[in-house]
Amino acid sequence: MAPIVKRTTDTPGETEPEVGESPEISAQEQHNENLVATESSAEQEMTTMKMEEEVVVTKSTAEVIGDKVLDSVDTLAHEMKIPTAALIAIIIGILVLILAICVCCIYRCCKKKRGKDKKGAKVVVPGVSLLGPAYKEKVQPDMEELTENAEDGADEAESKQSEQKLGRLQYKLEYDFNANSLAVTVIQAEDLPALDMGGTSDPYVKVYLLPDKKKKFETKVHRKTLSPVFNETFVFKNVPYAEAMNKTLVFAIFDFDRFSKHDQIGEVKLPLCQVDLAQTIEDWRELQSVEGEGGQLGDICFSLRYVPTAGKLTVVILEAKNLKKMDVGGLSDPYVKIALMQNGKRLKKKKTSIKKCTLNPYYNESFTFEVPFEQIQKVNLVVTVVDYDRIGTSEPIGKVVLGYNASGTELRHWSDMLASPRRPIAQWHTLKDPEDDKKD
Repeated sequence: MAPIVKRTTDTPGETEPEVGESPEISAQEQHNENLVATESSAEQEMTTMKMEEEVVVTKSTAEVIGDKVLDSVDTLAHEMKIPTAALIAIIIGILVLILAICVCCIYRCCKKKRGKDKKGAKVVVPGVSLLGPAYKEKVQPDMEELTENAEDGADEAESKQSEQKLGRLQYKLEYDFNANSLAVTVIQAEDLPALDMGGTSDPYVKVYLLPDKKKKFETKVHRKTLSPVFNETFVFKNVPYAEAMNKTLVFAIFDFDRFSKHDQIGEVKLPLCQVDLAQTIEDWRELQSVEGEGGQLGDICFSLRYVPTAGKLTVVILEAKNLKKMDVGGLSDPYVKIALMQNGKRLKKKKTSIKKCTLNPYYNESFTFEVPFEQIQKVNLVVTVVDYDRIGTSEPIGKVVLGYNASGTELRHWSDMLASPRRPIAQWHTLKDPEDDKKD
């Protein structure tokens, strides 16, 4: 028999299947893959369609009202023949105005309700009593709130004022029987009231003996404190024990103010007859309020300016106030006398013009003295306010002494002038007793 030969035809792009593979199986797998790809693309299309539908739904629900409002606004603006933006601005302004009116009405209702709740209540101003009588006069009551029991309220206010604490002072006394001298030490003060705007004070203490008041001592000024520590000792000489028993020791605490009158915070009066001077005494005393004390001679304001290179001292007398009444009519005719002193001798003297019939004269007059730099620490400047009398002798009202041997605020003013050359330093001073300085 002849052998059977199989013919194979090669077709381009077709390969003969490998041994062990079935052509039917490979075709089936390819068909399945095509189905999976088709299904996945269909699912993606469905997902995209759902998202688009959701967006459409969301947009439709969120913009329906907005579209209607915009349509209405456009229609109204077209009818009113104005731009749409202008109409929107007008609407917003009206809404803001309505809101403001509502807020105002609510506020007024709450305020009326609060006023009814507080009707008849007393207003207490605890800080006024600390500012002295000059400030108390500025506080006026509301006439509508005065009641029939006003007298009882006044009594209560007076009792509260008396109970108001002004702080306390610690001191020490030592009497020397051999030298007939009294050593007074101002140790410290605490719990002082705040008289400055910043809630503090600039306290210093004046120490003197009554009734003569000839010798006064002053401590240094302590800045911005309500509990100053002084630790300064002053000695009153030639005070026999018998005379000391008739005297009263006074500690007067003031609040320093460069451009106005120094406010007196309070004082401690200690009759020496009530003290056993045979032993050293150290004690605390409560400060008491002062009415009408201090500055009874008046106050004067002037500036000092020194130029070291030229050796010129310029004094500008600005004004005085609350001067003592010297004339029968209750007024004075004051002028100011400026004297440059050295070792008790008067080197130069100048005076201002006379201001008639006034207790608050205004001068603004300038005077210049030639004082070499090597001499400035050896001179004193005596500023005296004098009441002019055409018939009799002019009588001094009070004076202020500045210079190298001054003390207290006078020494501070002089030191500030030397520390700031070519710069005018102005300050208020309380006039002191003129003593025996009555000669022109």
